[in-house]
Amino acid sequence: MARDTIDSTPITSVKELAAHLASGSKPKDQFRLGTEHEKFAFYTADLSPVPYAGPRGIEALLKGMEGLLGWEPISDKGNIIGLADPVAGGAISIEPGGQFELSGAPLDTLHQTCRETNAHLAQLNQIAEPLGIGFLGLGFTPTWSRAEVPVMPKSRYAIMSSYMPKVGTLGLDMMYRTSTIQVNLDFADEADMVKKMRVSLALQPVATAIFANSPFTEGKPNGFQSFRAEIWKDTDNQRSGPIPFAFHQDFGFEAYVNWAIDVPMYFVKRGDTYFEATTTTFRQFMNGALKDKLPDGLPTIGDWNNHLSTLFPDVRLKKYLEMRGADGGPWRRICALPALWVGLLYDEGILEDAWQMVKGWSEAERLALRNDVPIHGLKTPFRSGTVLDLARDMVALSREGLKRRARLNEAGQDERLHLASLEEALALGQSPADQMLERYSGVWQGDIRQAYRDYAY
Repeated sequence: MARDTIDSTPITSVKELAAHLASGSKPKDQFRLGTEHEKFAFYTADLSPVPYAGPRGIEALLKGMEGLLGWEPISDKGNIIGLADPVAGGAISIEPGGQFELSGAPLDTLHQTCRETNAHLAQLNQIAEPLGIGFLGLGFTPTWSRAEVPVMPKSRYAIMSSYMPKVGTLGLDMMYRTSTIQVNLDFADEADMVKKMRVSLALQPVATAIFANSPFTEGKPNGFQSFRAEIWKDTDNQRSGPIPFAFHQDFGFEAYVNWAIDVPMYFVKRGDTYFEATTTTFRQFMNGALKDKLPDGLPTIGDWNNHLSTLFPDVRLKKYLEMRGADGGPWRRICALPALWVGLLYDEGILEDAWQMVKGWSEAERLALRNDVPIHGLKTPFRSGTVLDLARDMVALSREGLKRRARLNEAGQDERLHLASLEEALALGQSPADQMLERYSGVWQGDIRQAYRDYAY
């Protein structure tokens, strides 16, 4: 979650908001990918979470990275809360519980995004190791209680923390105890966006199963393959979920806008001040509901961008599409998640093949996948087979899409190499959660703290 934006261009209509989303359309030869990943910071001496303040805290990490990279600091009421790359466009930010996030720059190839990830982790460890800090790549904190997790000093998080218990039972766990890998991808026009949205929404639970990596809570197995995915089912269903209206015949930019503007806002930002707005929808804001609360009273493009960033559907539409189904994971998985989706969505023929794969699924089947995968993962039944069968088909399609892209690295290898970790696991019929549970009952001898050794970067 990067910097909240300030753009004072006024907006007055749904059509303007839809046009803003549509302005993200670009020719296929200009398609890029942006990879985001979060990880948990912990003290290597005792495996405890890292607080914000102090000589060995998150603040010190951010300041160390600022000195190393020369990126511009992002502040909130005098506290450094992130860094922005003024050249390439990437950013570093912190999630509510101190999860350290890289929002990668928009890049041309998977080779570039993998190099970016590796460079970031090397740079981060250069700063973190002298502070006694390590980083863990999982979807959910395996040992910490929510009470143990520190709170980061970001104004929007204070508003969210107060609001979450009013709209679901697991929203605070989502904020403070989960981590994810995401990829942001482009579309050519409205029709291309619609097709990509439908394919990726249908297949998001399959990706969740492939990347399921959160089977432990507070030191013991929790009964889930992806507890992170389970948490999203009861976080805030007004702003999250599988958005079934995307499969309606009239779906497009304007339909997404009409859903989004009826979701309550979290805040409106003016200058450095955040005004809480959780009882007001964006549509009400457009109709003057905050005239007495704000200096100017009416929404801007900056307000719209900020509101879009507080919506959490399984696939999120901005001026690009965000794939939001995967647990955080070890470094090979950070490269594999964008590889999976680029291969599926960036070749028109493969995208059509993927659409043929999912277009006959009913809304009930899609919802059943989303509800059952957090528990059963790859073993989830589907029609005459399981999600493992779907996962193998999905990865095979992606592999062919990456082959057709034919983007080579210096060694002459194309982007299929970044799918290797997925293909190895699926050949065994295992998710990362399956592998962790095997270790737990085997070499770990029931000691989940070993995850901090085996899954640290």
